[in-house]
Amino acid sequence: MSRATAAAMLPQPKGPAQTRPSRTLRPVTAPSPRRRPKLAYALIALGGAFAIGAAQIGLSLAITHDSYVLADLTSQQRELNLQTSALEDDLAGIASPQYLATEASELGMVVAGSASYLRLSDSAVLGANTGAGWRSTVDPTGVGAVDNALLDAKAAEAAAAAQAQADETQSTAVDPDLPPAITDGLPSPSTR
Repeated sequence: MSRATAAAMLPQPKGPAQTRPSRTLRPVTAPSPRRRPKLAYALIALGGAFAIGAAQIGLSLAITHDSYVLADLTSQQRELNLQTSALEDDLAGIASPQYLATEASELGMVVAGSASYLRLSDSAVLGANTGAGWRSTVDPTGVGAVDNALLDAKAAEAAAAAQAQADETQSTAVDPDLPPAITDGLPSPSTR
């Protein structure tokens, strides 16, 4: 079989040959001009962006201001707590029995040796029926007294104030313990 006979043996198409439809050429129409975006929409968008930015800055400033106010109030609360604690310590010192007894003895009040009672039904006095002497049976500042740290702090403050006043009066006087002023070089002992 040769090539020529092989080509003859191929089946032939049965129908008419399909032809492509011819395209008609036509000019492209110019696109319709696009409408320009309206300026109002752009201005609204920019205004919204500026409003959002201004709101964020305002909130940021308000939060920052509030944090400073909170810090200030916290420091004030701390100071007030310290003052309250100091006042409670002072009150505890003033209300202590030792302080009250000391103040009473300074005012001339004394503790009697034994108690006397008045019976109201018949107006009788029960007990020693004697007045208190000039000396108290309890000495709040005596040998057996226990030191009160709250009262000692007040005594220390009074001593510090007295010392400060004494220092002021002594500051005007020349202290003889100070070395002499160096005006002519270093001082040296005279040998002859």
